[in-house]
Amino acid sequence: MSASSKVAVVSDPTTGAVINQSPNNPEWGYIKVEQATNVYDDNGFLNRKKVSAIISAPIVILQEAGYYAGQMLDGRIVVQESITPWNEKNPERDLKVAGATGIICRIEGQPIYRKTFYTEKENAKDILLAHDNVDELKRAYNAERVSAITADQSFDI
Repeated sequence: MSASSKVAVVSDPTTGAVINQSPNNPEWGYIKVEQATNVYDDNGFLNRKKVSAIISAPIVILQEAGYYAGQMLDGRIVVQESITPWNEKNPERDLKVAGATGIICRIEGQPIYRKTFYTEKENAKDILLAHDNVDELKRAYNAERVSAITADQSFDI
């Protein structure tokens, strides 16, 4: 990933809140940040994607920091992938899933875990892992296409 915009603080679309309370600990909270990023695929095609991350801290510290919706932050959001779970208690939380297929991306049978982080470090890089369950994903995408074509044809008069 490269050519990124600044990172924006965003509010919760349903409540309008910028600081959100943790459901597990009322003294902790988080804010959500987003960044638009240019992504180039292996064939040289450009796609613009939004990536988001969570900044967690005690609510008091988040309030003192004065975050507000639309605030632009220096820094960037990095994507990091690993074969080690980020959360030992709830490893399923950060599984890398291939789009709408619901298929977990894997390397040699091991699941890939994906997490995004906000950082002010200029030299921070994405760490991306290439999955090797390509055939499984191709079959799922092909089945999806066939299903979509069949559904379209059923509406022909």
